Amino acid sequence: MEMTFNQALIFLPMMVVVGLCIVGFMHLVVARMRTINGRDVPLKFYVAFQGATEPEATAVVVRHYANLFEAPIVFYAACLSAFALQATTDALYITAWVYALARLAQSIVHLSYNNVRHRALAFVVGWLALTAMWVQIGLALLTKI
Repeated sequence: MEMTFNQALIFLPMMVVVGLCIVGFMHLVVARMRTINGRDVPLKFYVAFQGATEPEATAVVVRHYANLFEAPIVFYAACLSAFALQATTDALYITAWVYALARLAQSIVHLSYNNVRHRALAFVVGWLALTAMWVQIGLALLTKI
């Protein structure tokens, strides 16, 4: 009896990263509201983002949010590709979770004590997992052509 992997499971780690984007956005709004309400930056700054600079604490949150739209896009594409190709296996699913957890760790470090070495370690682990996902997808694609 052949067991098949539930392809829809690939969306679970993807939802974790999407959740990070949502939380990141809420964190960004709160940080900018604090900056405006504290009169650290005039509201006019946000018209064209010129003439002032945001405080470091706000700038970190802004950079974190921007990061959530860089490598995670490649992760979403991998998850969707694996699903479309019916290429999700146990190994690919585990690798997707490694990426999602590394991204979560990177976010926690970035928004808390922000140790660059710890953040970089999570970043590298995430990219290795992402690369492994694409290698697995590529191999699965080769078996389908």
